[in-house]
Amino acid sequence: MDREFDNVVEINIEHEMKKSYLDYSMSVIMSRALPDVRDGLKPVHRRIIYAMDELSMSPDKPYRKSARVVGDVLGKYHPHGDSSVYDAMVRLAQDFNIRYPLVDGHGNFGSIDGDEAAAMRYTEARMTKLAMEMLRDIGKDTVDYRPNFDETLKEPIVLPSRFPNLMVNGSSGIAVGMATNIPPHNLKEVIDGIVMLIDSPDSTIDDLMTVIKGPDFPTAGHIMGKDGIRSAFKTGRGKIRVRAVTEIEETNKGRHRIIVTELPYQVNKANLIEKIAEYVRDKKLEGISDLRDESDREGLRIVIEIKRDANPNVVLNNLYKYTQLQTTFGVIMLALVNDEPKILDLKEMLSYYVDHQKEIITRRTQYDLNKAEERAHIVEGLKIALDNIDEVIRIIRSSKTEAIAKEALMENFGLSDRQSQAIMDMRLRRLTGLERAKLEEEYEELIKEINRFREILANERLIYQIIKDELIELKEKYGDPRRTRIMPSADEIDIEDMIEEEDVVITLTHFGYIKRTPEYTYKTQKRGGKGIIALTTREEDFVEDLYITSTHDTILFFTNKGKVFSLKAYEIPEGGRQAKGTAIINLLNLTGDEKISAIIPINKNTTATNLILITKSGIIKKTGLEHFENIRKNGIIGISLKEDDELIGVRKTNGKQEIIVVTRKGMSIRFNESDVREMGRSAMGVKAIDLKKDDKVVAMELVEEGKRLLVISEYGFGKRTSLEEYKTQNRGGKGLITYHIREKTGDIVSAKVVDDNDEIMMISFSGTIIRLIAKDISIMGRSTQGVTLMKMSDDRVVAVAKYVGEE
Repeated sequence: MDREFDNVVEINIEHEMKKSYLDYSMSVIMSRALPDVRDGLKPVHRRIIYAMDELSMSPDKPYRKSARVVGDVLGKYHPHGDSSVYDAMVRLAQDFNIRYPLVDGHGNFGSIDGDEAAAMRYTEARMTKLAMEMLRDIGKDTVDYRPNFDETLKEPIVLPSRFPNLMVNGSSGIAVGMATNIPPHNLKEVIDGIVMLIDSPDSTIDDLMTVIKGPDFPTAGHIMGKDGIRSAFKTGRGKIRVRAVTEIEETNKGRHRIIVTELPYQVNKANLIEKIAEYVRDKKLEGISDLRDESDREGLRIVIEIKRDANPNVVLNNLYKYTQLQTTFGVIMLALVNDEPKILDLKEMLSYYVDHQKEIITRRTQYDLNKAEERAHIVEGLKIALDNIDEVIRIIRSSKTEAIAKEALMENFGLSDRQSQAIMDMRLRRLTGLERAKLEEEYEELIKEINRFREILANERLIYQIIKDELIELKEKYGDPRRTRIMPSADEIDIEDMIEEEDVVITLTHFGYIKRTPEYTYKTQKRGGKGIIALTTREEDFVEDLYITSTHDTILFFTNKGKVFSLKAYEIPEGGRQAKGTAIINLLNLTGDEKISAIIPINKNTTATNLILITKSGIIKKTGLEHFENIRKNGIIGISLKEDDELIGVRKTNGKQEIIVVTRKGMSIRFNESDVREMGRSAMGVKAIDLKKDDKVVAMELVEEGKRLLVISEYGFGKRTSLEEYKTQNRGGKGLITYHIREKTGDIVSAKVVDDNDEIMMISFSGTIIRLIAKDISIMGRSTQGVTLMKMSDDRVVAVAKYVGEE
């Protein structure tokens, strides 16, 4: 181009656009749209509160015209449109928009129906008491100032904010390329969270969430589920579902109505009612016959009349689905940290606030210390003057000018300029004895204060204690109960919380029918009783296993093929005492001739570290309990078996126990658990006992000091024998005789280690159960046949379970 002027500069338009847009973006981010993490305020809000403080619009003063505030803010600090300032001020006064209002508005400041506030020339305002806490100690050099837009005044860069305003009142704003949307929270909860963080700096977000439950909206409502809250607190982003509070009422005429008493945050009531009416008219919502707004100064009340043939619950669910009776609050916890936008998690947000308060307390204390030292310095000079009053008067009277008198005082008594000036300004009434005593008392108090201020500045712990004490004082003064209730969402309800924890008996039949029955169904009986019928089975079926556990326990099912499955006890269907139960194949993915051979209840408080598994051919294996977590639906391998072997028993151990193994033909062996090295899940194991050709293992128990070994035969005979009679041997031996088998006793069915308070449940082939107290069973030697425990007539014992008595 032709250069007609020397001052024309060529600029690449692309570079200029980038530079200009970046400048504009940073201006919006820094000076308009985003709050500061320290006081939670955007510049316009900070300037409004500071201007109101300069105008002395405190809560104890009369209201003043809003236009006066807006004019001061525009003229002194915020060179933008008057409507932007007034709109920001109105929002600070709306109790349906801000959780803890900072402006006390007088007049029409808008409504939840979306009505706009009256013009600023009509409304009046002043600060709330809580807004004064935003400014407390601002005159003590607690914050930095910067020049205003025309550099004729100074304004604070940040307010002291003696309460955590960003978390408590939240903030929302759209910048360039980013946005913030921080929900309000309950003042008490946030302060409790800060106190927890000060006391325990290592507190996790999960720890903080035990006191800060979630957002607390000014319009109350229900938050559905905790997943969104958890995501927001941990990542700074999350979606929180907020639902109106509703109630279904039945009218005198037998019809139903839905009453809405609380709305989700920032939902316009008038627009909501209009939208519902539109959907009813367009047939998008069915079953509504009438709709009206009965809200008054007592509170919100929307009435939705339901048609006689409509289901009110279906109508309500459709209202949640299609209208703003249910909304999603998208949390973006973005704030300025050291003038840079940053997404913060819960702990970071609280930590930055604590750091800010630490600086405020430090600067305030330093200011108070300086003032106290200055005053003490003056008082020291006044004391010197009073001690030498005659000489002081003589010097002053003989001096031609004030400057000569000051100089003489400084020279004669070693005073500073400030001290000598204070003496020159001293009134004659300070010469009385009473005034002298007051001066002494003031000096002592000043020395105490100076020492206290120095101690605070030298001890970080004291600073944190002051922050805590002042926050707790604020909490007691301004805190209120939570408004928004947090409800479990359908996908977050833990069914275990809905199940009552109780002891239950789980029985499993030979043909695989399982059921859960309350333990109290079976009454304790005396030895030798006939028992009661436990369940009705098919003629050829019989109960094979019986276990006692709790509804909340995790149950591991070990099959005879060495596989492991997992269920919660409450997932096993409950059946009456005589009910047959549910086929186990309906609950577990069993194959072919696979059947359950051991059931191990695992609860969250277990101290066990290992599982010991044993097979009928005497093979034993030890595996860490952690290998049996997160079991797939199709099960996992618990032990590898030879073709003709089966898994018959499993026990939990702590790694330091002794084991006793009992065989069908009356042999037993006792050895240390340490003799069995730990192996993986799919390993085969090692030999526990050397069996005779026609023998097999029927039981494996853990040795417990002071207890006895109970052995029960298939024809109802049994006895207890002291465990001391079974010496510890090396694993893999033939063992010792534990029972004298006779034709009338039959082979051994089971063995249990018991004490006197244990109760034993025996179940027979026909399904009869008898419950015995262990102390009623005779104590005999190893090679005896025992006594009758359960009378058998064409029947035999098939399973034995132990119940540990409460004592």
